[in-house]
Amino acid sequence: MQLVSVEELKQRKDAGEELHILDVREPHEYAETNMGAVLIPLGKVMSMQIDEIEDWKDKEVIVHCRSGARSMQACAMLEQMGFTNTKNLTGGILAWNALNAIG
Repeated sequence: MQLVSVEELKQRKDAGEELHILDVREPHEYAETNMGAVLIPLGKVMSMQIDEIEDWKDKEVIVHCRSGARSMQACAMLEQMGFTNTKNLTGGILAWNALNAIG
């Protein structure tokens, strides 16, 4: 697992790059604020219920949660399932929202 900063992610999104972003928060958190990522809560990742993203195995997958802890767990689990290029978003949606509030 590697790390990706919110600044780098914003640059890449703004450039229109095709990104595979996974949000592992709970649905009520996603409803409050999201960046348009695919939502699969950490519990589903841990129980390997990830059919929606099975075709991402050989692609870069950027994983985020609220602050970075759950997404770190999700990255480790995805790697055990054969995902080859997971990246944890440093600071999670909190850092993303802070950046976009000033940027």
